[in-house]
Amino acid sequence: MAADRVRLREILSQGNWKLHEASDRCEALELLRDQNVPVLLCERDHADGDWEDLLNATARLPAPPNLIVFSRLADESLWAKVLNVGGFDVLMTPFEPEEVLRVAFAAWSHWECDFVASTAKEATRTGRPEGIKAAPLEEDRLRAKWEIRTRSSSARRSARLDRQLEGAV
Repeated sequence: MAADRVRLREILSQGNWKLHEASDRCEALELLRDQNVPVLLCERDHADGDWEDLLNATARLPAPPNLIVFSRLADESLWAKVLNVGGFDVLMTPFEPEEVLRVAFAAWSHWECDFVASTAKEATRTGRPEGIKAAPLEEDRLRAKWEIRTRSSSARRSARLDRQLEGAV
């Protein structure tokens, strides 16, 4: 749905994420073949297939992205199916900004660890250590900024809950 993509764009821009958009499956796969994309957000159903088609197609990439499926109809069965076949997570629409950023960051962190490990393994196998890629400083700075935002948001929620409980007693 177009409104979901607009909202997703707004949320991710607040988190300093670089967002590439594709209008269909072919365009998405072309983009994914041209560059390492760590996180792929995909609607449950789209005109030229569904999230499973995209997951299967990306599995053949050298560094497949972690797939996050979003849907208004997100339920336990969709979540279980996504996880069982290799997807990363499910987001329900309308989007909760903190949840989108938390899940996207977790998917990125997981991909980054896998990518560095696979690159190191390949460098060891081929004897070429120059292939090892560490996380850039910019990404470390963004990670710290995100963690600080999350902690302060959690602290505000906790304080608000404490006030509500005090009022109930």
